[in-house]
Amino acid sequence: MKIALAQSNIRVGAIDRNTDHLIAEAERARDELGADLVVFPELTLSGYPPEDLLLHGGLRRRLSDAVERVRTELRGITVCFGLPEYVGDTIFNSAAVLREGEVLAMHRKWMLPNYSVFDEKRYFQPGNEPTVFRVGDLRIGLIICEDVWFREPAMAAAKAGADLILVINGSPFHTRQRETRREQIRSRARETGLPIIYLNMVGGQDELVFDGGSFAMQADGEIALQGATFEEGIYLLEVESNAAGGARLVPQALPPEPELTTLIYQALKLGVRDYVDKNGFPGVILGLSGGVDSALTLAVAADTLGSDRVMAVMMPSRYTSDMSLDDAAEQARRLGVRYETLPIESIYDSVVAVLAPLFEGRDPDTTEENIQARVRGILLMALSNKFGLMLLTTGNKSEMAVGYATLYGDMAGGFAPLKDCTKSLVYALGRYRNTISPDIPERVLTREPSAELAADQKDSDSLPPYDILDPILEAFIEEDKSVDEITARGFDREVVVRILELVKRAEYKRRQAPPGVRISSRAFGRDWRYPITSGY
Repeated sequence: MKIALAQSNIRVGAIDRNTDHLIAEAERARDELGADLVVFPELTLSGYPPEDLLLHGGLRRRLSDAVERVRTELRGITVCFGLPEYVGDTIFNSAAVLREGEVLAMHRKWMLPNYSVFDEKRYFQPGNEPTVFRVGDLRIGLIICEDVWFREPAMAAAKAGADLILVINGSPFHTRQRETRREQIRSRARETGLPIIYLNMVGGQDELVFDGGSFAMQADGEIALQGATFEEGIYLLEVESNAAGGARLVPQALPPEPELTTLIYQALKLGVRDYVDKNGFPGVILGLSGGVDSALTLAVAADTLGSDRVMAVMMPSRYTSDMSLDDAAEQARRLGVRYETLPIESIYDSVVAVLAPLFEGRDPDTTEENIQARVRGILLMALSNKFGLMLLTTGNKSEMAVGYATLYGDMAGGFAPLKDCTKSLVYALGRYRNTISPDIPERVLTREPSAELAADQKDSDSLPPYDILDPILEAFIEEDKSVDEITARGFDREVVVRILELVKRAEYKRRQAPPGVRISSRAFGRDWRYPITSGY
């Protein structure tokens, strides 16, 4: 028995494209791999998550046509794929199994996640029946994504006579997810006494990135097959009878385990690529300051899209150091991207001159600093409009958390690759990137960070050192720890209170920030729902 796992990059709402992909990959699995069964991810036809597109009558009609295409065009192989199933006014998150034009099974997802980035209860109704279908002599229990995080669906399939369990998934990446998935599957395998096949989708969808990483696990918890991360592929798995008459997976050589920084960098690349390409942009533009955030963003963009699709712009002011000018130009040269310099001094002076009568008697402060950032935003957006390039913002999670960013200035743009990366992680990723090739000048990774909006300015003038700031932010944002709990970890209470107040005050800024790649277990955006107006 041969099962092909089609780890696919699905585009939300692109029903025809997704259906073409399904049919082509199924035919490839049949003709080139000799597979008996080919399996596709959760909500293959619609993409995941389709959100309010599910409420469109047009989507419903297109999905019906897509199922009919698969039913009539595909022969010689059993196919399993995910789709929204409409029954009257009810929608189910379902998985269909078709062979020779007949529907062999239709599983309706039992467990609907409604936390973190998920809101499936807004759209779907749960199923409650186990699903077991037969391919040859093999009886396969079918469940969907969240079902496998609970004992009942897998046990119900086992009691209904399954020889193995198949899970199709739309499970997004975050830094703790890879091992957590394996732990869950291992628990289900040992509880049911059955092998489990875990197929996950791959690709970027707005903030979410799906990492693939599909795998198959023996009943004793051993990995029999491991798919690649962050890339499409078809993986052929052979199943044979064990001594007791059940199923055993034929083990394959396993690839080396990737380091976490490698996975995160892959996630950033895929998130940028799919956001740019799926939205039809010819390339990207960004402001290159000579600092580590823009340096890493530039490296990600060039690695992802190719140097010919990236434009970097240095916009110096009176406060821009020679080091920044030299390092920005050197990195652009090493990466081979288009590089332009647009001094902002004359524009800044003219804005200040216009405001001078109203500012008379008031000392310069952050207002003048923000004018510089907003002048740069105007220039970058003008270039974005003129050339049709997506503007990448370069800010990180630490800055966004405490509001160390300028609305309509360095926050302007269409996508923020580092939005969920703390400053500490940005440095780690920069060092990792230089192990591939040393394209980020070493001084960028070692110099003290500065926004260079005032004379002799350093980030540490306004913020605690990042090795103190970042653990406090992670405890509050990702772990929901209180002031007392964070202080108990050895941090000064006054510092903790000050940082958490900054986080609360900056919520209005974050609501206006562009989307960005989610890599943590709790990111600003879909994960984070915090009131702007609050007396807490």
